Amino acid sequence: MSASLRTPAACLWRAFFLAACVLSGPLVVRAQPAKNYRPMPNYVQLGKPDQAEGRRLMSDFRHLGISGDYYLEFRLRMMPHRGQESVFTGRLWGGRRPEGAYTRLELSGPDGSQVRLLILNGPNPQIWRWRPGLLEPEHLGLRDLFQAIPGTVLTPFDLQMPYLYWNDYTFEGLAKVRGRPAYNFLMYPPPDVEKADPALRGVRVSIDSEYKAMVESTLIGADDAPLKRLSLQELKKVQGQWIVQMVEVRDEATRSKTRFSVTGAALGQSFADGLFSPGALARDIAPPSGGAVDRF
Repeated sequence: MSASLRTPAACLWRAFFLAACVLSGPLVVRAQPAKNYRPMPNYVQLGKPDQAEGRRLMSDFRHLGISGDYYLEFRLRMMPHRGQESVFTGRLWGGRRPEGAYTRLELSGPDGSQVRLLILNGPNPQIWRWRPGLLEPEHLGLRDLFQAIPGTVLTPFDLQMPYLYWNDYTFEGLAKVRGRPAYNFLMYPPPDVEKADPALRGVRVSIDSEYKAMVESTLIGADDAPLKRLSLQELKKVQGQWIVQMVEVRDEATRSKTRFSVTGAALGQSFADGLFSPGALARDIAPPSGGAVDRF
């Protein structure tokens, strides 16, 4: 039984984070903004919000996560505004280690193509990529993060969502987002990201004030124009816990959508640390055994 975003149940923000990470709108050529353009905060409550309180809220949010490791299976439905739809399937393994939150992700295209990524998120984010035919995984540089993965419309930047850890941001206050009270933050890219993608000028992040789950994020370009919008659609109770079942991304330039749906989950797992090493990307990994995966 699925639940809408309004369902009063404690969802797992980290599951949503990883679900959202596999989404993106179609790759388009962006107009270059005016040099040094910086979006202005949109304070959504009377008076300027307490920035110290905003820092505390963001710090707490960054340290939340699922207890133990977890495994998800998913479908990725590409819905262009014009053209034929396509469906990708994928699997991911996730877990937190002392250096940050790891995700091992496998994405398979309708033509049988495959790409694997190892994503480390946190203060020092990194991404490695492996494709069939490579002897060793590639460590991606900053410019590589904005290049589409062959055969898909995804970029490593979309998968990693590093803006959740940017240090330059403004707390905009509490307001309703998708019918839920949410804390709003305007995140500003560091200089190296500005250089790699000058069109990206900021990201607005909305965090549910009760469940501490990210319910929406919007990439912002020149003149505050939205580039992409990611929003939580549905939750589902699995193994006694509420997790994300559906997330949708809309590309504002093309009006195309991408829909992510979880089709299986195993929570409370304990994976060997070697699973989250770059060298393991070339190895086939089986899903958790013994009936651990609930498929739906």
